[in-house]
Amino acid sequence: MIVVYKPAGGEPEQYDAKTLLASEASIVARTVDMKWPEVKAGLADEDLDAMRGVVWVLKKRHAPTLRFGEYDPGVDEMVTRYDKDEVEAWVDGAFSLQAADPDLTPERIVQALADVPDAAADPEHAKAYIEKCRAEAEAGKGPEPEPQPETSAPERKTSAKRTLQT
Repeated sequence: MIVVYKPAGGEPEQYDAKTLLASEASIVARTVDMKWPEVKAGLADEDLDAMRGVVWVLKKRHAPTLRFGEYDPGVDEMVTRYDKDEVEAWVDGAFSLQAADPDLTPERIVQALADVPDAAADPEHAKAYIEKCRAEAEAGKGPEPEPQPETSAPERKTSAKRTLQT
């Protein structure tokens, strides 16, 4: 999730919540008095405290003395946007519904995804990815499946020599 901060009269700044370290996420959670899952959910809902906390902690990387009370953006100066991975997961999920409902056409899925580019940090990437998935669905390919982890245990390696006793 990307928080876009556009100060009045300034250029937009983007802050990627996925770049937070665990210690930084803890600082955000303590500062805004929320558990980290609540902060993440708050970002999706454009909760002002969640967005402010994330941006403040990420700004502290370059301004370590910045206090939380000193960073007080206007309520309309912050919004959240989906990063490329989140957009792709959203679009892949939508196109995967076609397997469960054969009457669901690629065109209807594209129509259902019409607001995705506006919610994306990179609208052009979102549009291109939707179009790529539409073309694959029409060609019968569908989205590329996610690689699955191996389920078998790795071969055990040991430096001990085997001896045969008879």
